[in-house]
Amino acid sequence: MPELPDVALYVEHLARRTAGTALHRVRLRSPFVLRSVAPPLNDAEGRNVVSVRRMGKRIILSLEGDLHLVLHLMIAGRLRWKEGTAAAPIPGKHGLAAFDFTPGPLLLTEASPKKRAWIRLVRGMEAVAALDPGGLEVLEADLSSFRTALTMESHTLKRALTDPRLFSGIGNAYSDEILHRARLSPVALTRKLTGAEISRLYEASRATLVEWTDRLRRETGDAFPEKVTAFRDEMAVHGRFGKPCPDCGSGVQRIVYAENETDYCPSCQTGGRLLADRSLSRVLRGDWPKTPEELEESKAERRARDRRRPR
Repeated sequence: MPELPDVALYVEHLARRTAGTALHRVRLRSPFVLRSVAPPLNDAEGRNVVSVRRMGKRIILSLEGDLHLVLHLMIAGRLRWKEGTAAAPIPGKHGLAAFDFTPGPLLLTEASPKKRAWIRLVRGMEAVAALDPGGLEVLEADLSSFRTALTMESHTLKRALTDPRLFSGIGNAYSDEILHRARLSPVALTRKLTGAEISRLYEASRATLVEWTDRLRRETGDAFPEKVTAFRDEMAVHGRFGKPCPDCGSGVQRIVYAENETDYCPSCQTGGRLLADRSLSRVLRGDWPKTPEELEESKAERRARDRRRPR
């Protein structure tokens, strides 16, 4: 899912290309991507773009007449810009919609059979605010506000950081990176953290989001962002299961659940202790090992048993 650094970059490039220009037409390939009825979508056509901004992981294109196009890319939604190409065709396999601006069309695609990305057209700022989950903007917050949001409910740190009602724009990927930088376990409970740990998490959150936003700006330059992904080689732990932690060299471990995974370094974050992973424990068919060394021993024993079985 595109998170704060990626969405912020989309917003910057869209503002640069579309602010003050007209939205001539909106074309839909999939009617299901539109999640609003009134005002009708064609009311947006012919109006100039007043501003482009981010609200959490949502992109808001505000138009003349107090109309606002709100886009949520969800997990697999992506934006493509076709400079100077009049009414570029919507891609057949993954294409959902196209927005034809004066400088060129913006294409919305989604490379997933589960079509979750959506578009809404609303009138008035109250209607926009109703779509805001209300999470804290970490880069605009002080430590006190951060502490209040973090300890509002008793959750694991991973769940709290990725809850859009608590924190704005942070998802699966950057929460892993934040927790690694803060040297905190993803399953530590929010209300059991010390003051020093909360301060460390606050600083790590801000530093990680600023660092990655700046990094993506440098990589993208003047081109429209095309390589929007949750998995990047420069990340410390996210998507790096089994690879060495860049800080201590220990193998990165993971917890798999539903469609997501949490990646962490046992040495840096959990005092060398492995966190139980139900999918892997079923494969091992035994007690969950407590350390990475025990995990490797369990795997080796299982491989040896498999080799001894008659074929």
